[in-house]
Amino acid sequence: MGSKGKKRVVLPTRPAPPTMEQILEDVRGAPAEDPVFTSLAPEDSLGPSGRAENPEAQREQLYQQSRAYVATNQRLRQAGNELRQRCEDLWQAGQELEQDIVQVKQVALSGATATFSG
Repeated sequence: MGSKGKKRVVLPTRPAPPTMEQILEDVRGAPAEDPVFTSLAPEDSLGPSGRAENPEAQREQLYQQSRAYVATNQRLRQAGNELRQRCEDLWQAGQELEQDIVQVKQVALSGATATFSG
């Protein structure tokens, strides 16, 4: 039997998405230990508010974040410079390729002309 003999299942309509007020109410009602708030936070030296309880630990955390930011920024700048250089190299290779194509066409045309005239 083909697909014509099967009944088509009608799915129920989707519910309306929650409003901004409903989302905010849900987030405000969630406990601080909710995985939404804790899954991305580093587990060492953080209190229930998600911030370091100890000021020294908080300074160290900010320092490490700053170091990571600077290192990432430097890698991004270096990658950008390498990308620009590779783009320039590709452009130059394209120019050389176009010149080579013109030369090949000229040689092919001159060879074809010599064959016809000879």
